[in-house]
Amino acid sequence: MNWDDARYFLAVAREGQMLGASRRLGVSQALLSRRVAALEASVGTRLMDRTTRGCTLTGAGQEVFGAAERMEEEILGAASRLQGSENVYAGTIRIGAPDGFGSAFLAPRLGRLRDTYPELHIQLVPITRSFSLSQREADLAVMVGRPDRGRLRVRRLTDYTIGLYASEDYLARVGRPDTPDDLAMHAKVGYVDDLVYSAELQYANEFLRDWRSAFEVTTAMGQLEVVKAGGGIGALHDFMAFGQPGLVRLFPELVAQRTYWTVWHENMRAARRVAAVASFLDDIVREARAAFLPARPR
Repeated sequence: MNWDDARYFLAVAREGQMLGASRRLGVSQALLSRRVAALEASVGTRLMDRTTRGCTLTGAGQEVFGAAERMEEEILGAASRLQGSENVYAGTIRIGAPDGFGSAFLAPRLGRLRDTYPELHIQLVPITRSFSLSQREADLAVMVGRPDRGRLRVRRLTDYTIGLYASEDYLARVGRPDTPDDLAMHAKVGYVDDLVYSAELQYANEFLRDWRSAFEVTTAMGQLEVVKAGGGIGALHDFMAFGQPGLVRLFPELVAQRTYWTVWHENMRAARRVAAVASFLDDIVREARAAFLPARPR
């Protein structure tokens, strides 16, 4: 199997389409098509079904995909071992993260990461319902809930808490609930139920058994903005709401807790830039521990 053909095949398989793979690699779709065709000719069978909606692997394609990934793993591992220390932290690192952690917490700190490793090209991408590390949608990801499938390396990043918040304006206009049961009479802010990509995000019912949102917003950042603007009461990440002017924490004894995990594909275990970014995440989360896990009232 020709490695050049195989790496182009991997890119198309991971993106699921020629256009996306060509953009990521910076080559033409015609070149990609020729390379995939050459690989198919060398193995003597069709590896992809091509339609207007994209490219899907055949049974033979799945088998070749696994073999190509093993080739890639060996090449990446050898390159990492042989690189001089001055180059080991160069290149592109793509970090996947939920929008709350990625946008509210990590993005403002990415400058520190590049100050430490100036040769890194940093990409921050959102985690979606179909997010896949095995298809190289990211080199490393922060995930809600521990993944239990795939050839992944996983380690706990931090626990974090979620609490109930409302704006001062909302409470002045509508009144403050006296008991948790009173939440039923208030406008509430939550996720769009059928678009929640992880069961870990279904925490609203831990605050009110029959939680019904007047505002359904697909992102944690969007929910925060609705609550800040006085739209209603929301279950917000404490590290995001921490220090926000005009927000009031309601029923501080009511807390939901979740965990962020740092995850990367086994094939990336020899890549020192991945290890460096994982350590960076540990450091910045440790510094902000009081925001992720604020003290609870006694």
